Amino acid sequence: MTAYTYILRCSDGTFYAGSTWDLDRRLATHAQGLGSDYTSCRLPVELVWFAEFNRIDEAFGLEKRIQGWSHAKRLAFIEGGFDAIKGWSARERALRSLGR
Repeated sequence: MTAYTYILRCSDGTFYAGSTWDLDRRLATHAQGLGSDYTSCRLPVELVWFAEFNRIDEAFGLEKRIQGWSHAKRLAFIEGGFDAIKGWSARERALRSLGR
């Protein structure tokens, strides 16, 4: 069985990250306003990114990482993947600001 991490763009321009075993069913649930409290008041939503995993804990782990990211970092990731967000961690930014 395949697990998924996904990102939705909400009608207000924000992003929502989630994980599921059944992506098509979960997207339909979101579209009906039943997917989450966050998306239910920001319809319509659009799938803008997803990844497949063999294990749900891997999908859930990435979901939680994405949820901690800023809007700008999520957008960069959607547009360019992991390569686009290299150096975005708080630690790496702090080191750069110190000139290291």
